[in-house]
Amino acid sequence: MSFTDKVRNKVEELKGGAKEKYGDATDDERLQAEGRADQTGAHAKQAGEHVKDAGRDIKNAFDK
Repeated sequence: MSFTDKVRNKVEELKGGAKEKYGDATDDERLQAEGRADQTGAHAKQAGEHVKDAGRDIKNAFDK
């Protein structure tokens, strides 16, 4: 996973957390749900990147 992808995913996760907390503070259920969805999306992207990294590491181990 490139550093840029890690940063983008982390920013998306933090934005989702902020959106969820703002929804909590204002009692806005839509914002709460959007924040949770943003965080879930960021986590899913990070998991996909980890899988790609693992596949690349396995490939590299067999190439040696």
